[in-house]
Amino acid sequence: MDKELIAQWDMMVAIGINALEDVKGKDITVLDTSAKTSLFARMIVASGDSTRQVKALANNVAVELKQAGFEIISTEGLDSGEWVLVDAGDLVVHVMQPAVRDYYDIEALWGGEKPSFHNGAAKPWQAAD
Repeated sequence: MDKELIAQWDMMVAIGINALEDVKGKDITVLDTSAKTSLFARMIVASGDSTRQVKALANNVAVELKQAGFEIISTEGLDSGEWVLVDAGDLVVHVMQPAVRDYYDIEALWGGEKPSFHNGAAKPWQAAD
């Protein structure tokens, strides 16, 4: 694989993670999807505690990537703020509230490990049906 392309993907991921950390994103997970799909190379999944924080996290990712010269193809889910997706071409960022993230479990769908959301609690909570 082209080293320059991989370096670009790594830069996009670093910018995305920094943007999420700036707004106190939680449980940030990075998945390498380059061997599984040609649609995008990397995926970041993160959690926010409220609709306001989820929106702010996604907006900060989009702003920071755009300022770094990357194209934002689309942003979906800002109306509800429960799950917002930022599509930056080779990088897709999912920002979700913990209950939504737990319910859809997209990390498992893409072959990643499911993070623990309970932070030491005796039993992890589950999304409502």
